[in-house]
Amino acid sequence: MTVPSTRPEHEAPRPREDGAPPARGPGIRKAIVIPTMTGLLIGTLFVAIFLAAFHSPEPHNLPVGIVGSGRQVASVERSLDTSSPGTIAFTTYPSAVAAQEAVEHRQVYGAYVIAADGASARLLYAGANGPGVTSTLHGMFGGVAQSSGTTMRSQDVAPTAGGDTRGLSIFYAGFGLVLAGYLFGIVSSQMAPRLPMRWRLASLTGFSVVVGVTAALIAGSTGFDALPGSVAAIAAVTILLAMAVGSATLLLMRTTGPAGTLMAPLLLLILGNATSGGTLPPEYLPDWLRPLSEVLPVGLGVRALQGACYFGGDGYVRGIVLLASWALGSICVVHAVNRAAARRPGNLPATATSPPVLP
Repeated sequence: MTVPSTRPEHEAPRPREDGAPPARGPGIRKAIVIPTMTGLLIGTLFVAIFLAAFHSPEPHNLPVGIVGSGRQVASVERSLDTSSPGTIAFTTYPSAVAAQEAVEHRQVYGAYVIAADGASARLLYAGANGPGVTSTLHGMFGGVAQSSGTTMRSQDVAPTAGGDTRGLSIFYAGFGLVLAGYLFGIVSSQMAPRLPMRWRLASLTGFSVVVGVTAALIAGSTGFDALPGSVAAIAAVTILLAMAVGSATLLLMRTTGPAGTLMAPLLLLILGNATSGGTLPPEYLPDWLRPLSEVLPVGLGVRALQGACYFGGDGYVRGIVLLASWALGSICVVHAVNRAAARRPGNLPATATSPPVLP
C-alpha cells in the first residue's frame, strides 16, 4: 500500500543529510562542463605551446664570439652560412682573454678562438647555459674544425655547480616559485575576495618572504648546492619572483573574474615557463614567443638567478627592478579597482570583519 506524503505540495526540497543543497539540473551541468572545459583548454594550450617552443629547437642568431684574422673569421662565417644559415651571430674580439670575459658575463654564449697558424682552435663555452647550448656549439664548431683540418679543444669557462650537473636547477626553482605564487593568488582571491588591502598586502608579503627564503636555502649552498651564488642575492630574486606572480594572479582574478582562472595559468605558468630561458635561451624560441622572455616574471627571475650564480650579475639588477615593478604595479591596480568598486552606489567598503564571499 502506498503511503501518502506528509510534505505540503509546494514545500521546498529538504537539504540532503550531508548538508549540501539539493542539486538541480542546470547546476549539475555547469559543475561538470566548466571544470572539464577549463582543464581541457589549459592542458591543450600547455602541450601546444611547449611543443611549439621545444619540439625541434634551433638557435636563431645565437650570439657567439670569434677570435682570429680577417681571413680566418670570414672562412668560419662562410662555412656556417652554408651548413647552418641564420643560427649564429658573430662578434669579433681582439684576444682570447676578451672573448672569455664576454662568455663569462654572457655577452655571448661561446667563443671560437683560432690560433694564428690556423692549425688549432679553442672553443670557449659556459656549461651553465645548459646542455642544449653546449651541444649546439660543439656540433657546429666541431664541424667547422673538421672541414678545415683544424684541431679543436674545448674549455668550460662557467661550469655548473656541483649540485646541478644538468644545469636545470634554476628552471625548476623558477617553475616551483611561479606555481606557488599562482596558487597563492588563486586561493587568496577565492577564499577572501573582500579582504581589506592592508591584510591582502600583509598576506602576500609574508607568503613571498617565507617561500622565497625557503627556496633560496634549499637550492643554495645551505641545501642542495645547486645554485652557487650568494644566498642573500638568490633570496632577493626568489622573494620578488613569488611576489610578482602572486600579485599578478590577484590582479587577473580581480579584474577578469572567473576568466582569471584561465588567464593566470596561461600567462604566468604556460607562457611564462615556456619562455623563461631556463632550459634553452630565448634565441631558441620561435619569433612569436621570444619577446615574452623579456617581460614576464619567470623569464626575468630566471635570468637574474643565472646572472647572480654564474654570469657576473648579467640581468640581475634589471630583473630585480622589473619584478618589483610587477608586484607593486599589480597591487596598485587591484587597490584602485577596489576603491572604484567601493564608490559605486549600494556598495559598502570592505572591513576586517567582512565575511569571505566565494564567487
